[in-house]
Amino acid sequence: MTDYDVIVVGAGNAALAAAVSARENGAQRVVVLEKAPRGMRGGNTHWSGGVLRFAFDDPREIGPLLPGVEKEFEDFYAGINPYTRDDFHGDLMRVTSGQTDPVLSRVLVDNSKDTVFWMHETGQIRMEPAVSLTGVRKGNQIIWARGLVVRAEHEGVGLSRGWFAAVERLGVEVRYGAAVTAILQDASGRVCGVRVRDDEGIHTLNSRSVVLGCGGFEANVQMRTQHIGPLVGGAKVRGTPHNQGDGLRMAMEIGAMPWGQWSGCHATPISADWGNFAPREMTDRSNRLSYLYGVMINRNGLRFVDEGEDGAMFTYAKYGRAILAEPGAKVYQLFDSQTVHLLEPRYATSEPIKADTLEALIAQIDIDDKAQALRTVQAYNAAAHDAADGFDPTGKDGLATRGLSPDKTNWALKLDKAPFYAYSATGGITFTFGGLKIDDQARVIGTDWRPIPGLTACGEMVGGLFYDNYPAGTGLVSGATFGRIAGRTSARS
Repeated sequence: MTDYDVIVVGAGNAALAAAVSARENGAQRVVVLEKAPRGMRGGNTHWSGGVLRFAFDDPREIGPLLPGVEKEFEDFYAGINPYTRDDFHGDLMRVTSGQTDPVLSRVLVDNSKDTVFWMHETGQIRMEPAVSLTGVRKGNQIIWARGLVVRAEHEGVGLSRGWFAAVERLGVEVRYGAAVTAILQDASGRVCGVRVRDDEGIHTLNSRSVVLGCGGFEANVQMRTQHIGPLVGGAKVRGTPHNQGDGLRMAMEIGAMPWGQWSGCHATPISADWGNFAPREMTDRSNRLSYLYGVMINRNGLRFVDEGEDGAMFTYAKYGRAILAEPGAKVYQLFDSQTVHLLEPRYATSEPIKADTLEALIAQIDIDDKAQALRTVQAYNAAAHDAADGFDPTGKDGLATRGLSPDKTNWALKLDKAPFYAYSATGGITFTFGGLKIDDQARVIGTDWRPIPGLTACGEMVGGLFYDNYPAGTGLVSGATFGRIAGRTSARS
């Protein structure tokens, strides 16, 4: 007799979705093994902004997620555009340069709305409008980024809390401080349990199936350096220190196929003033994502990306990585009084450098070539526009520079209204893009191109969805979507 029907390794959004789904689909004995102690539980979900990207044809379809929203926000639905499955899939294809897995991306997109509603209903997760993350006020109306209207109430903290409440209500056992060290197989090659190390020693837990939902290798310096490179090896970690790549290593030891972009990662611009790990109590409030309303300069005093290429929700993951390639992995974001009110609220967790002239501002910031920095800003101002030319913070406005390297293709507003502000930024790694190959049933595929019986994976362990870049809000929905599928597959296997 086995100890459990389903063992779930990990305790973030994807893993707990799998545990709930396994119970819903008939598994009676389900256990969640969380390597972290209870006070650090929840993986990267705790640090997330909780925003959920999903497809819908009519904005009013999202109404059941946000009861009473029209009383709180004037003309709420008027500021929302439909976000169809084709829109969502098109965004995935565009930001990954067509490299997203054709099967998994369709599974994600086609199930996205149903997954979010399932999270709300089954997972007891309350939702709210993502005002501070993706809404821009224009007059009395809020204009929403496409597909990014809803987030978990209280962001990642609330999302994690809701999932734990759901598994506890369903009678799922959760073990803390339980580090899985090996995946076990029987003579037929079927996964039949795991080896666990906890405070009492090393134990074997048997099961009919195992779900791996224990994250990537972003907190592992050796693996980051080996697979992504030395610049990322030394990056700050915007998330849990417990994601050390254990699940990936154990799965590949029994023949799982590595898949996706192992040299890629989601690296968010965050404050350079924070430590090597973002404080748990501050969650995602180290983020610095309003760069599109100003300019970013490196320590050589040069711009290095097109800050206005697209909305921040489509560029921040790759720009965090770009910052890591700059000297000292540190840059500054510069703003003036015309746009500082547009900065997302998370900027309030840092005290900006402030001055009445650009010269005085640049004199205070930690860069090596201050003269070049001043020339860079002056050249930008000479090529940029006045607000009266059509500046529109709610969408791509076409205000572009000409003749700069690189040009800024939208929101190129002159920095000429005192006072001026500077915020430091570095790249904080959130999760890695390399993972395991799975099929549309979330079964882990071996290097012989056959499923490994009894083994499924979800969340950041899934390889192939993201390359070089990432559309905001996709990770949590992907985690819950494939977690739900993994739980169902595991319960029925």
